[in-house]
Amino acid sequence: MNVTATEAKNRLGQVLEHAQRAPVFIDKAGRRHSVVLSSERYEELLKAEAGRSLKERTREFNEKYKDWIAEQNARFEKHGLWNEEFRRW
Repeated sequence: MNVTATEAKNRLGQVLEHAQRAPVFIDKAGRRHSVVLSSERYEELLKAEAGRSLKERTREFNEKYKDWIAEQNARFEKHGLWNEEFRRW
């Protein structure tokens, strides 16, 4: 279910009831802003996240953003740190 922020405000009871069955996506200014979930689903997500080790999450992050990381590393190799000329007072 998708609703605008105004609709969510005006129909909060309905949004909360629907969230017990499925997520409710809230759009603000024409863009997806938030999601309303049941407390049970939220607890499931927390448990799933906690079950993954830092090593697994780091690997997933590095895989997902590998192009951006490579670009940042190349920029560093070419230009160094952007603020290395700053000195403490």
